[in-house]
Amino acid sequence: MGIVLGLAAALLYGSSDFAGGVASRRFGSLRVTVISATVATALAWALLFASNGPGPSVHAVAWGLASGLAGGAGTLVLYRGLARGQMSVVGPVSAVGAAVVPVAAGVALGERPGPLVVAGVVVALPAIVLVAASGPASGLTSGSVRGLLGGGLSEGVAAGLAFGILFIGLAQAGRDDGLWPVASEQTGALLVTLAAVVSTRPSLRVPVRAAVLPVLAGASGMAATVAYFYATHFSLLAIAAVLVSLYPGVTVLLARVLLHERLRPAQRVGLGLCALAVAAIALS
Repeated sequence: MGIVLGLAAALLYGSSDFAGGVASRRFGSLRVTVISATVATALAWALLFASNGPGPSVHAVAWGLASGLAGGAGTLVLYRGLARGQMSVVGPVSAVGAAVVPVAAGVALGERPGPLVVAGVVVALPAIVLVAASGPASGLTSGSVRGLLGGGLSEGVAAGLAFGILFIGLAQAGRDDGLWPVASEQTGALLVTLAAVVSTRPSLRVPVRAAVLPVLAGASGMAATVAYFYATHFSLLAIAAVLVSLYPGVTVLLARVLLHERLRPAQRVGLGLCALAVAAIALS
């Protein structure tokens, strides 16, 4: 069940990124993020009260809020790096960081994945890099080197660390407090987004019809968080985090199918490695 939920989270996060990315091309990332974060938070609280689960604990709310603050900050750092034109550096580094940090935390907390899981993790890391990378796929180009020297690496590492904390925090929140960790996480992410709005004061005007994609991005992102949260109940943190970190592959496939974007050879290899990683973890 944990593997199924982890893959479902990857599918939903990848769909959310695709919808949000398409909308951001027209209206800017911050406006789209405000809408999607507001929708996600509202849905999370509605689902929480509809589930009629147990009351909150300080432990669950604190970990959930910390997860949301980290995730919201990671998103802003990621967007800043992408806006500077260093997508080929920031994207892959942040995606790998989101997988490596929880795996390291899981091992530190006493998790001991089996040989097949370890093999799956080892295969998944280069797969994420190849799938998430943008720009020329022929290794380190002069542009990617400039990105590293110009701050792309530091922003990618910071975003990956923040997303890793998001995944760790939701796992640490526990399973005895219903969906309070998820609602707290979405609230924390919204607070960070609103703080960015207050500091930059952008125009938030979006036509009603055009708000469909940001709304879908928010709903998919919230559902992905719920799926990942429950995935940590049934599997090791290392397994759940690696599986959900394969989400860039979903975004790439959706762009290929719906926008007819061409897959570069490196991305094809990355998708194949993703399949191998999933197979290795599933066989464990």
